Amino acid sequence: MHLGAQELIVILLIVLILFGGKKVAGLGKAMGTSLREFKEEVNKTSDAVKDGADAVKAEASEAKQAAEGAVKAETTDRKNEAN
Repeated sequence: MHLGAQELIVILLIVLILFGGKKVAGLGKAMGTSLREFKEEVNKTSDAVKDGADAVKAEASEAKQAAEGAVKAETTDRKNEAN
């Protein structure tokens, strides 16, 4: 469903008649504040998830390096034992 300019104007006029100019301005301000706070919380959550993912990647990289070192050491030990 698509609302055109005429429909939006009619809706705005009805809202102004029902609530009055001061209340509509207050509602708009409250909605704007709520939207800003919501976006801030979404950004904080997104940043926390990214930080957590970075920490997991770092731990995985360290574990990979440790495993590769252990494999190399074991391979070297077995070669030395074979000789």
